[in-house]
Amino acid sequence: MKNIVPILLAGVLFLLIAMGTVSAHSRPSDSSPEGATKAFFQAIHDQDWDQAYAMALPQNGLTKEQFIHDVHGSHGSLKSISALETADAKLLSDSGSEASVRANLQWSTAVGALREQRVLTLRNEDSHWRILWQAPKEETEAVRTVETPYLRWDIVQRSEQRDEFGSQNVEAPRMRIISMNAIEKEGNVIILGEVVNEDTVPGFVTVSATLLDKDKNPIVEESSFDKISHTLLPREVSPFRIDFPGRKLADVKSVRINPNTLLIPAYADPVVGVLDQRIEKDANGHSILRGSLMDESGKPISIPHVLATYYDNAGRVIWVSDGYVTRALLPGSPVPFSVDLRDDVAPNVKSYRVTVNYYSPDRT
Repeated sequence: MKNIVPILLAGVLFLLIAMGTVSAHSRPSDSSPEGATKAFFQAIHDQDWDQAYAMALPQNGLTKEQFIHDVHGSHGSLKSISALETADAKLLSDSGSEASVRANLQWSTAVGALREQRVLTLRNEDSHWRILWQAPKEETEAVRTVETPYLRWDIVQRSEQRDEFGSQNVEAPRMRIISMNAIEKEGNVIILGEVVNEDTVPGFVTVSATLLDKDKNPIVEESSFDKISHTLLPREVSPFRIDFPGRKLADVKSVRINPNTLLIPAYADPVVGVLDQRIEKDANGHSILRGSLMDESGKPISIPHVLATYYDNAGRVIWVSDGYVTRALLPGSPVPFSVDLRDDVAPNVKSYRVTVNYYSPDRT
C-alpha cells in the first residue's frame, strides 16, 4: 500500500454506514427525460440496482453485473467505496422520442466529494423514458506472466509492536524541504513546495506548517493532508500544498515548516506510466491538465491519485493540484485522468510534473 491508506481508512467506515442506511424515497416520474434521469439516480442512491437496471436500455449485451461495475466501480476503485450524494439533470434536447440530458453527480468518498458529469441519451417507450447504457469496454486480456524486478524494502525487528504502523524505535528517514513558496489566493494563504527523501531507506512523510505573526507567535497550523506523496523512496521528490482558509498573507511575518517522517516498508512497484499529458481548455473554457495512466505492472491498482506540480520560468513551484481517478487501473489498459488548473496560474506555467500515488489493498 502506498501513501493514501491512512486517509482512506479514516473515512471508509463512515461511508459504509451511510451506504447501508440510506432510506428509500418516493422517486420522480419517468414520464419526462429529466424525471426519468432523477428517478434513475435516486435508485442508484438507494442502492436499488434491480430498479436502476430496469430503467436502463442495455446496449451491446450489457449485463446487470457489468452495469453495476460501470456505475459503481470495481476492483476496489474509489467509486466502489463511495455513496451517491446528489444528482441533478438538465435537458439538452428532446425530439419526443429521444432526448439528451446532462447529469451532474456528486459522490461522497473517504477523501472528500467526487464530482462526475455524464451526458445521457434517453428513449421514450410507451410514455416511459429509459436510459441507453452502453456496455463498458472490456478491460480483460489473455493470461500472462509478468516479471516485476522492482525494489522492495521490509522492516525486520524483534518487537511485539512490529505490526503497528510507524512503531519502530529507530531514527526517522532524513527528509528535507527543497523549496517553499507562500502565496495568497481568494482570501486564503497557501504554502507550496517540494520535499525530498535524502536517506537510503523509504519513509512516510507529512509536511506541516505554522504561520507566525510579527512577534513570532503562532497564528494557525495546518498539514499537507493528501496534497503530497506520503511515501517517498530514497532520493524521491514530492510536491506539497498546505491551505490556510480565511488567512491573509499581510498578517503573516514568517512560516515555520516541518516534515514529519516515519520509517516504513515500501515497494518500487507497481509502476504507473503517465501518457499524453497536456494542458488545454475544457468545455467551459477553464484550464485543465489531461492525460492517461497506464499500469505497467502485473497487479491492479485500485485507487490512483494524480498530483501535478507546476513551475514558472525560474523553476519555482507556483501551484500544486490533484485529483482521484474513479476507475481502477488494470495492467495494460490506459485510463484517462484530468486535473484542474487555476486559470490565473495557467499563463505562468513554464513546465509541470505529474506523479501518481496509489492504493492497492491486495499487495503483500
